[in-house]
Amino acid sequence: MPRPAIPIDLLDAAPAPPIEIDGARIARGLGLDVATFRQLMADRKITVLCERGTGEDSGFWRASFYHGERRVRVVVDGEGKVVAEG
Repeated sequence: MPRPAIPIDLLDAAPAPPIEIDGARIARGLGLDVATFRQLMADRKITVLCERGTGEDSGFWRASFYHGERRVRVVVDGEGKVVAEG
């Protein structure tokens, strides 16, 4: 039996600003050098999931980078400043 849909209303949400995250930080977390990280990103071999915070987390974004069995997750503010990492 299918689960009921969860309604999502983003009509009133402000557009997300462009956010840059230091690739060297992510590369280190994935155990890669920066050149390899950049090439894997260009080749779409690194998966990225970005989630916008809601409620008390509004204004923050969580970006998760996946490569093989490794994951790096960072929470950033609207200016791309890392406020949490894990």
